[in-house]
Amino acid sequence: MEAFLKSCCRAVKENQGSGFHVVLGNEACDLDSMVCALTYAYLLSQTSGEDRQVVPLLNIRQVEFPLRSDSVLLLQQLHLSSDLLLFRDQLDLQDLNQAGRLRLTLVDHNVLPSSDSDLEGAVVQVIDHHRLERRPSPTCPVTVEIVGSCATLVTERIIKEAPQILDLQVAHMLYAAVLLDCVNMSPSAGKVTPQDSAVFAELQLRFPDLPQREDLFQRLQDAKFSVSGLSTEQMLMKDMKAVTGSLNVAISVLYITLQAFLQGTELEAELSAFCLKFGFDFLVLMTISFSESQQPIRELAVFSHSHTCRQQVAVYLEQARSPALMLCPIRSPHPHISAYQQGNTLASRKKLLPLVKDYLSERDRVCFHGDEEEEESRFPPTPMNSLVDGCPLDGGGGPPRLSAQELQDSFSRMADSDL
Repeated sequence: MEAFLKSCCRAVKENQGSGFHVVLGNEACDLDSMVCALTYAYLLSQTSGEDRQVVPLLNIRQVEFPLRSDSVLLLQQLHLSSDLLLFRDQLDLQDLNQAGRLRLTLVDHNVLPSSDSDLEGAVVQVIDHHRLERRPSPTCPVTVEIVGSCATLVTERIIKEAPQILDLQVAHMLYAAVLLDCVNMSPSAGKVTPQDSAVFAELQLRFPDLPQREDLFQRLQDAKFSVSGLSTEQMLMKDMKAVTGSLNVAISVLYITLQAFLQGTELEAELSAFCLKFGFDFLVLMTISFSESQQPIRELAVFSHSHTCRQQVAVYLEQARSPALMLCPIRSPHPHISAYQQGNTLASRKKLLPLVKDYLSERDRVCFHGDEEEEESRFPPTPMNSLVDGCPLDGGGGPPRLSAQELQDSFSRMADSDL
């Protein structure tokens, strides 16, 4: 694996030849997505026989990777340097595509966001475990199976097509991804399927020297849930997926109780700054924590300065039935944040994301047919970073910083028409 990753880095640096076959994970870039990109690209490099360099690409900027603390820990366990990884800001997919030098395989997602819609013609294969959203195409084989971990599907491919590449290091990667995504293989968590269990058992059988299950899970889980020292922006970016369209939405998983998150006195100003910086119209926040008996606790919050937008999203999620989130309103100390306890603790972001997409589709359909008397209020177009300078992780310069209160006031003035 290390030699393969080094060859990928060299190839991207030289950027020569007929082009690249990029294996692209999803934009949350969780541990499952990273492992699937690395291992499936490795498989293709050994079996495809094509003249293009196969490279795994993590779908975040390089500066964001330290926030994925569980992935950082796994690489340390494998004695692999993060310098061997390639990130979205290190390879210009649009330029490659326009030059006819790009092929794309999607892992751990089955449709590109609208911001990457121009890359659709380059997609030649999909392997995923989320709800199928992709339209059928004779030129793009699609494997979508609702299992706990996409790494389960990749492991099956490797065992079937090239079992010789499955050494202890690669097995450790896949084993860790299945274990973490399936919550320690616990049926009560509602993630693991018989297919996941069969693959997990096969890896244990082939590699008896794999780490002890309970210890590995606890170490990865602790790293994943660590938010010590993170700013609000970093917590939002740690595990975020975006939905773009007529409204732009960020859906972030927060590894902290909602009560603790809402305690920040400048929280609304910080969320406002985040929305302005990245162009989001509203935020959906799902928290995950555990009780003393290790039972999952999920809570939900919706942030928007548009009262109409916030109310419509909240009502849609309250009334959702597939699945029912079983939301119970709780007090929020912030006027622009609606907060809920989530009774259905099995409904993870994997289940929430389609609901948000369905809401946006329904909203667009209603607006298109003119059924609303007044178009939904949106934030006025704002040039990127016009009120906010660089990301705290960038370490760069930029215009003088505005105080949180100044940002809050600026944001509020922009939304006055809806308040």
